[in-house]
Amino acid sequence: MVAVTGASGFIGRHLVVALAQAGWRIRLLLRREPDEPQWSSLQPQVVVGALDDEAALARLVDGSDAVIHLAGLIKAARRSQFFAINRDAAAALARTVQRLAPAAHFLQVSSLAAREPALSDYAASKRAGEEAVRNILGPRATVLRPPAVYGPGDRETLLFFQLARQRWVPLLGSQDAVVAMIHVRDLVSLVVARIEAPPCGELLTAADDRPEGYRWNELLGAAARAVDNPIPRFVQAPHSLLYGIALLGDLARMAGSYSMLSSQKLRELRHLDWSVSSAELSRPEDLAPRFDLDTGFADTVAWYRRRGWLPT
Repeated sequence: MVAVTGASGFIGRHLVVALAQAGWRIRLLLRREPDEPQWSSLQPQVVVGALDDEAALARLVDGSDAVIHLAGLIKAARRSQFFAINRDAAAALARTVQRLAPAAHFLQVSSLAAREPALSDYAASKRAGEEAVRNILGPRATVLRPPAVYGPGDRETLLFFQLARQRWVPLLGSQDAVVAMIHVRDLVSLVVARIEAPPCGELLTAADDRPEGYRWNELLGAAARAVDNPIPRFVQAPHSLLYGIALLGDLARMAGSYSMLSSQKLRELRHLDWSVSSAELSRPEDLAPRFDLDTGFADTVAWYRRRGWLPT
């Protein structure tokens, strides 16, 4: 039995299918009964509740052999909101596992952003959540940091493909910046492999077959090929323009709302090194990535077009 948080999100919807295919019985923490078409034949157990519900957490983990903590907050108007979910809720779940399922393998899916906590409240809260879980569970916990995750169902990287359709394709980061990537199906395969292995108490990082990362012209070039724009013309997006858009996001945040692009997100976006070193890379010997950037982007665009998110 594996207990999962965050199953209703982009990665979680794929993870539930992968776990079922691997033979796991699945128990999910959800705010409401699921209506995910992919799960119709899987019949997962559902605990209706939220991360701040102690009784729901107890029902979720009691009797579980493994716990995958995938839930997290990526957008918020306040620093305290990030920490309430990404640190405090992770700690509460870890304490519940310690009390009710002390032999369970706890796998926390974090973020590569946690490597640079000074960049943003999000990054700081993810690092704090990792530290809280490892302090509570020690060697029973494994932390996995994915880089940028893309694939069918993802709304955040849809912007790459929308930009790549234009005659002039703006490069959002510095010419010297590198960004590691991973297709969502490769990530969930890695999560399943790690949860089936003994807990290692380690902090690991995921990536595709280019852990050293891609430059922005490579990323947007692959996106352009995927959307049938064979000769993209790249232009460096002016920092002043990006800063102005981010400033509007900051003002919205001060008003109690949130925007995906703020000055903090811009710092993350323009950070020079989101590569993954060989020392931190998690890759079992028998689990090579299925998708390189071209095949992964093609798979993603095909899904977007079927759903009408991108024109054909």
